[in-house]
Amino acid sequence: MAMDAIDRAIIAELERDGRLTNVQLAQRIGLTTGPCLRRVQRLEAEGVIRGYRAVLDPGALGRAFEVLVDLTLEAQDAETVERFEQALVRADEVVELRRLFGSPDYFVRVAVADLAAYESFLSLRVMTIPGVRNVTSHFTMKTVKPAL
Repeated sequence: MAMDAIDRAIIAELERDGRLTNVQLAQRIGLTTGPCLRRVQRLEAEGVIRGYRAVLDPGALGRAFEVLVDLTLEAQDAETVERFEQALVRADEVVELRRLFGSPDYFVRVAVADLAAYESFLSLRVMTIPGVRNVTSHFTMKTVKPAL
């Protein structure tokens, strides 16, 4: 899909505030409401805009302690990979799970209440998964640029 400057302006405004009304969005990008709405609907239909979500405060949810985890498996066979991925997908503590090329095999972002909760999650939920070889935990000092 070819996008022009107006499409990119719509996307930029919705990234900043996905709750904008069509009237507000149209005013910000300099269109009337009809063409603005049609463009947003087209961006949605073509999969450029995949959804809208709320940005939540992890502290208010009891998940302010975030850990970035590098994880390596003992083997890369389909059964080991599937078992590992399904176990972590089901874990509420896992905010993000990425399978990587190279080493480590996975990047896992975990959000829990505190260090004790992380230790419990790691010991009881991760290290008990058959095939886990190595886990390296990274604790964030400061978030300089948060993900959208």
